[in-house]
Amino acid sequence: MPNLRLADLTAEIEANVRRALLEDIGNGDITAQLIPAERLAKATIITREACVVAGTAWVDAVFRQLDPRVAVHWQVVDGQHAAADQALFHLEGPARSLLSGERAALNFLQLLSGVATRAQALAGLVEGTGVRLLDTRKTLPGLRLAQKYAVTCGGCHNHRIGLYDAFLIKENHIAACGGVAEAVQAAQRIAPGKPVEIEVESLEELRQALEAGADIVMLDELSLDEMREAVRLNAGKAKLEASGGVNEQTLRVIAETGVDYISIGALTKDVKAVDLSMRLSL
Repeated sequence: MPNLRLADLTAEIEANVRRALLEDIGNGDITAQLIPAERLAKATIITREACVVAGTAWVDAVFRQLDPRVAVHWQVVDGQHAAADQALFHLEGPARSLLSGERAALNFLQLLSGVATRAQALAGLVEGTGVRLLDTRKTLPGLRLAQKYAVTCGGCHNHRIGLYDAFLIKENHIAACGGVAEAVQAAQRIAPGKPVEIEVESLEELRQALEAGADIVMLDELSLDEMREAVRLNAGKAKLEASGGVNEQTLRVIAETGVDYISIGALTKDVKAVDLSMRLSL
């Protein structure tokens, strides 16, 4: 599946930001009213830790929606590595608006930069193997596209976006359809042209999936020796994806079996936000 492009996310970003501002500001920031409306200010946003930046478009949208008078001056771009204590961007505009937009803007940037930073770290562990690391649907509700975009900023790749753009036939689907071949063939009839991926738990199920013409076969919890044999049996007929039992200690050895993809829920599920700080000056 192709990676998400920022150009395709304009409407999603605007919707994400509208919800975030409504959630945080509601019918007005009462604390910001302590500051005279005409007072102007500047602010600098720094990262307190090294990170890979992602989410600049969400920050821009926060201040554009909140107050178009606020100017955002970026010192970095998405996908760029930033050092600890580095300035990421500067703000100029009404002091009330800078303070009202601070949390929503930093929430997006710290979360998405955390995803990108994690993705880059994992991608570095398999460098040179040719494998692609894929995200999953284990995302924060309402922020799936944002998180999946951040994954690409860190050098990893997108799996399917949801339940609508590709088949992923799992154990329960197979049981309900009557078998591996029956499930693959039903998918091919229902939506010709859509990628058909099926999960297998043994080499015998792999053979059945290949004979049925699956495009991608997910090897679920197979041993390393079984993965190597799966690569041999496959001989390039389909793409092979490893899933289950993946962590920083096992990632490299799984990649070296010769599979095409490794899917990792932790790319978006177990995210540590980057520590950011805003410094205001009047």
